[in-house]
Amino acid sequence: MKIKNKLRLGFGFLFVVVLFFGAVSIFYIHEISDSAKVILKNNYESLNFAREMRTILDEDKLPLSDKSKADFSRQLTLEEHNITEGGEDAAATSLRKAFSVLQSSSATPAHQENAEYEARAQLRKIEKLNMQAIVRKNDSAQASVRRATLFLGLAGTFTFLVLFSFSVNFPGFIANPMRALLEGIHEISQKNYNQRLNFTKNDEFAEVATAFNEMTDRLKEWENSNLATVLSEKQRIETIIEQMMDAIIGLNEDNEILFINTAAENILNLDGKKVIGKPAYEFTAQNDLLKSILEGNNSLRPFKIALNGKESYFQLESREIVIPNLNPQKTVLNIASRSVGKVYILRNITEFKELDEAKTNFIATISHELKTPISSIKMSLKLLKDARIGTVNPQQLELVEHISDDSDRLLKITSELLDLSQVETGNIQLNFVLSDPLEIVNYSLNTVKFQAEQKGISLQVSTPGNLPKVLVDVEKTAWVLVNFVSNALRYSAEKSKVIIGVLEKNKEVIFHVQDFGKGIDEQYQKRLFERYFQVPTDGQNKSGSGLGLAISKNFIEAQQGKIWVESAIGEGSSFYFSLPSYQENKGIPDKGKKA
Repeated sequence: MKIKNKLRLGFGFLFVVVLFFGAVSIFYIHEISDSAKVILKNNYESLNFAREMRTILDEDKLPLSDKSKADFSRQLTLEEHNITEGGEDAAATSLRKAFSVLQSSSATPAHQENAEYEARAQLRKIEKLNMQAIVRKNDSAQASVRRATLFLGLAGTFTFLVLFSFSVNFPGFIANPMRALLEGIHEISQKNYNQRLNFTKNDEFAEVATAFNEMTDRLKEWENSNLATVLSEKQRIETIIEQMMDAIIGLNEDNEILFINTAAENILNLDGKKVIGKPAYEFTAQNDLLKSILEGNNSLRPFKIALNGKESYFQLESREIVIPNLNPQKTVLNIASRSVGKVYILRNITEFKELDEAKTNFIATISHELKTPISSIKMSLKLLKDARIGTVNPQQLELVEHISDDSDRLLKITSELLDLSQVETGNIQLNFVLSDPLEIVNYSLNTVKFQAEQKGISLQVSTPGNLPKVLVDVEKTAWVLVNFVSNALRYSAEKSKVIIGVLEKNKEVIFHVQDFGKGIDEQYQKRLFERYFQVPTDGQNKSGSGLGLAISKNFIEAQQGKIWVESAIGEGSSFYFSLPSYQENKGIPDKGKKA
């Protein structure tokens, strides 16, 4: 039988039971109502008529007045039309005869007294008959109530038992197959593809069971067919990892070692067969390098390892192992990703490091060697301008000025290259002294004052009072500020202004330079502090080497500071760097400290 038909029969049976109980209840309630109605309507009215007629006899003296006769006649007529009990009709007839005497004007007083006595006697008889009827009918109504209570109790008990049995047994027709189906689905989620459902009844659940069993067969076939492919892919990946020259080590979400290749075994001095499957923290106590790698202490800068009697440089990289979050414990599918581990890669950059050092040494050597001939060229140009040696014509003087400008630019570039070589080799000489931020600002303003006057640009200083002192290398810090202001002057229109500001915030002293030029596109802002990078300017303002901001960044970070830029097209640019206030320093570093 189909589930739909089962439900129809079940709810139809409930409807019949409820209808039966309702019909029995209505029948007995109607019977009780009829009994009560008879008592109230008939006998009570007869008693009321008799009481009214007796009242007339009690209140009026013989002979009766016309009003009393009329009232008595009306009540008697009503009584005659409300005869309900045996003997009541004869009593009403006798009462009518007595009343005829009472209203006759020719009757003697003795006859009227006899008639009054007879009337009272008949009234008592009517009252007695109706009172007896009330008692009798009340007993009958009580019996009906008791009978109705009994039958309703039996019907209610029967209905309760039927409904209770139905509520206990009928849901099982639906719940039991659903529970079996749910258990089967749970087994499938645990990859138990041998699970089967068997429903003997011919209904929709039997069809679901057939479809479920077919699904498990297909899943089992798919699992078996893909297992070899998965194992093959796993073997291929393991082979690739093993053959890689970089050291690779992988951990799961419980920080247990999943895999480690030969290169990592050699560098970390570990035996892969002994460490795979075990928690990584078991080996970090005796292996400082592994501990440093897992803590990510070397993830930003290359670090040096002595390997096979030779110093080698490595760069640490780490990657999260991320998979879709398909946790079967959740009732709602979460399509977000979750991390199930981490992979650490040690890239051998020794060759690149050696090439970079060679490049740095070459740049430093060439820059140092170029400074001497450039200085000689500048001296020669100065002598050419001296009229005591000889005069030059205006065209020659213009050429001398151009050569002088190019020499200044070459000298600046060589100085920046020398500073860059110091940065790359880690040989920045920092001379820390306790200084007032305003002194650094004034020192910088004096350096760029002439350049600002040439373009008619106003230099405005915005500083609050009582700024804390900073422990810095004044020369290099002022160099950074000069670089900021020089760039602002270069990219500002004539007759504009540049704002140099200093403020204290969160126990840091923040220097900033703001111009109102064209601004810098957001796509270039992240690269401003890279070496040799210059913002495209359509062929304008191409002076410079692209090293100034990169060197500035290294100078500031070497003093535990930060450097950044804020800019928008058409609104100008603001360059910032911050340095810790003196209260944040533990002491004055040694002069000439290397960064």
